[in-house]
Amino acid sequence: MVSNLLFSVVIYPILFIFPAYAANGIPVLLGGAWGPLDLKKKFRGIRILGDNKTIRGTIVALLAGFIAGYIESWALPGLLISFIVMTFGAVFGDLLGSFLKRQFRFKPGSSFPVMDQYGFFVFAVLFAYPFGNLPSLYGVLFLVALTGIIHVGTNIGAYKLGLKKVPW
Repeated sequence: MVSNLLFSVVIYPILFIFPAYAANGIPVLLGGAWGPLDLKKKFRGIRILGDNKTIRGTIVALLAGFIAGYIESWALPGLLISFIVMTFGAVFGDLLGSFLKRQFRFKPGSSFPVMDQYGFFVFAVLFAYPFGNLPSLYGVLFLVALTGIIHVGTNIGAYKLGLKKVPW
């Protein structure tokens, strides 16, 4: 009983969301080159995404999510499609957050509460939803809490290591 509960509320949700986490986190380590993804284009006179969303960062995000999902699909073969669309959702959510920050005139690098922490997560889950296999409600609630904790910890760590200019 306890092992089934542990699996359904903790282990499966972590395995489920991991490709989105990989896609969201890897650009800090391997992104940042080949120019801005928006090619410095503007919408309503404002940059679409800004300089921090790069072509290489987007490519490595997609690759990291796809690779993580492919490897995990060996153990969870029915989830490969969910992992693929979830990766697209995570990248879309992150880019949407950046777009909204620019359109609402947030300064580059400034915090956009909730969207910064959960934008990638929400869209990863929404993109995967039609394909089923989502964690239980308790599993999703566990992931919401875990995502907030991981976001704070990894951002502070990346800041202290000089990988990010701001700790959020």
